[in-house]
Amino acid sequence: METMSSNEPVALRLIDREFLIACAPEERDGLLEAAGYLDRKMRELRANAKAPSFERLAVLTAISVAHEFMNLRKQHEGQSQRLSDGLAGLRSKLNAALESEPGKP
Repeated sequence: METMSSNEPVALRLIDREFLIACAPEERDGLLEAAGYLDRKMRELRANAKAPSFERLAVLTAISVAHEFMNLRKQHEGQSQRLSDGLAGLRSKLNAALESEPGKP
């Protein structure tokens, strides 16, 4: 288990505010990428809203990102189910072909 001493502070900018967040060095790039995505989403929402406060903008963005995530998760689950069904069908065909193979004891 990692200790807090291995974490390093990373400066993240959201809109015009800076936040220092501690993270493990191997998570730094992913955290910066996530913060960049969040900043872009917040800016998009701010452009379409009437002077929202930072807090309101953060909540709206969190809801928007959660909605995107849930839609992607549903898509992934559907694709996983179709893949599982397809593999089961192939397995069944393979078993049928092996059972009908001539010369099988």
